[in-house]
Amino acid sequence: MKSIIIINGPNLDLLGERQPEIYGSTTLAELNRQITAHAEKLGCQVVFYQTNSESEIIDLLHRHRTGVGGIIINPGGYGHTSVAILDALLALEVPAVEVHLSNLYKREEFRQKLVTARGVVGIISGFGKEGYLLALTYLAGNLKG
Repeated sequence: MKSIIIINGPNLDLLGERQPEIYGSTTLAELNRQITAHAEKLGCQVVFYQTNSESEIIDLLHRHRTGVGGIIINPGGYGHTSVAILDALLALEVPAVEVHLSNLYKREEFRQKLVTARGVVGIISGFGKEGYLLALTYLAGNLKG
């Protein structure tokens, strides 16, 4: 079975510590365990990556352009600024879903525009860790037809 790739961008390695009032108290390791358990229920596999580097996100998107079931990406702040990540998303031959833990439209104005949005099939914002599970459910459904 094809894996679903999960790419977490900058500062998500500090999940559970950095601004818990916005991002929650769940750590990235705990989140990954919850996603893995959900994937098992859905009958799919997940592979996790986290990087604070824009170039590494681009390299991961290039590497997984084909041959996987889909990609879940939380580009963090790069979602608001990175044309290069948008271009890498547009080059994908698999579906991608963008996830943001917080409701971007309740935050600063500069966070309300996502440069990367054109490169994904959908965006889930504001549901906390549940956003990843929703994205996984969507992509796993596509794997089954």
